Amino acid sequence: MTPGICPITGEPAELVQEVSSALLRGLWRRAFKVDPAPPPQGRIGIYRAPCGLVFFAPAVEGDAAFYESLYRRLDAGGRVRAAGGDRAEYPHAAARIRPGDAVLEVGAGAGAFASFIPEARYVGLDPNPGAYAAAAGVRAQSLADHAATHEATYAVACAFQVIEHVAEPLTLARDMVRCLKPGGMLMLGAPTWPSAMTAIPDFVFNAPPHHLSWWRDTAMTALADRLGLVVVEVRPLAPVAAQPLIHWMGRLSPLKTRPEGPWFAPRRSWYAALGLSYLLGRAASALLPLPRNAAPMFVLLIARKP
Repeated sequence: MTPGICPITGEPAELVQEVSSALLRGLWRRAFKVDPAPPPQGRIGIYRAPCGLVFFAPAVEGDAAFYESLYRRLDAGGRVRAAGGDRAEYPHAAARIRPGDAVLEVGAGAGAFASFIPEARYVGLDPNPGAYAAAAGVRAQSLADHAATHEATYAVACAFQVIEHVAEPLTLARDMVRCLKPGGMLMLGAPTWPSAMTAIPDFVFNAPPHHLSWWRDTAMTALADRLGLVVVEVRPLAPVAAQPLIHWMGRLSPLKTRPEGPWFAPRRSWYAALGLSYLLGRAASALLPLPRNAAPMFVLLIARKP
């Protein structure tokens, strides 16, 4: 990913703000008790592309040690696995998959999506299998290696909340399209912006080396156009009942970032708002149902290969 250049379209992007690596490292250590790996270096730009994509550059992906450490911290009592079994994209994607379809899921984690499509022929890939319990049908294989031996194999290739983790989203999507038969469908889900997630000040879970890009409908459409795909649907999705915490944190934070940024700053008031939003969010998640009018937090692209 080249600083200042949209990783989807190659167009020049606007610099919204710069963030120091020291701030990000400190936020990861204080908020999640983990060290980002590899650690961010220097100053990191947050750019907004004409297509609507927001991305960090230089972008460095988290390694296996980082994800194992992070999800070990988050998964106390199995919370991550339970929430991962009810992602917002799953029912909408499953509704378009037919019995007998060969389905590839990239970044499959514990393979929860397979239970939504029991009559399909499911294969999952995950580069960090150590972060999850062993799952049937999930292979510890890279997408690039899989695509080299499985071109034009699948009716559906999907990745849910994965593309925002990679430094080269166009490469990921191209390799997925390579795996599709003519007429096959690409399905991509990602956190959207602006949303509750981007309203929380200094919310480092939404920053490198975890999230490297933020998506919206126009960015998904631009990606499909770049790949030569026909857009079937671009759908905003609200959070699901199993994942209420970030919704409530963004809604109840006493101080919110502006939709157009900046989103990170070394300010005591922001640190205090982040901590208080977590406490209020935990309480609301335990006591209140998720509102029916919860604002979208994700976007789902469904596009067809000619």
